Amino acid sequence: MKFSTREDIEAPIEAVFAAVSNFEAFERSAMRRGARVQRGQRMVGTDPRQTWDIAFPFRGKERSLAAELAEFTAPARLKLQSVSGGLNGDLLIDLVALSRSRTRLGVQIDLRPRTLSARLMLQSLKLAKPKLTRRFRLRVANFAAEVEDDYKGIRRG
Repeated sequence: MKFSTREDIEAPIEAVFAAVSNFEAFERSAMRRGARVQRGQRMVGTDPRQTWDIAFPFRGKERSLAAELAEFTAPARLKLQSVSGGLNGDLLIDLVALSRSRTRLGVQIDLRPRTLSARLMLQSLKLAKPKLTRRFRLRVANFAAEVEDDYKGIRRG
């Protein structure tokens, strides 16, 4: 199951990339919502990769998720890969400079089942896909507006 959206932000690409790669802020946000977040690191050859182990309540059960920063190409792309139960997920964030002060933010989420129970869960989510898509797009739009407001506040101050 895939979700994707784009937003144009009145801020330079460097400022937007700084916001999307502010992992500490995302960790604090998840913890405020009741998740337990533990940051780690693992070596892939000679390359250290940022990892997270996250536990959170969902539909009355404690769930766990392991995430890894698979790609970090400043200031254009971020890719996170995750595994939760029988579900694999990819989060891809692409940035394109439209001008010196305008950036296009593209966000894609791709969820793939590895087990029968995960496949059944995704089937039930497909029934609610229009509502989930609206919520996803609204969250990305809100994030884009926050980045824009923060940038404008920094420039004025």
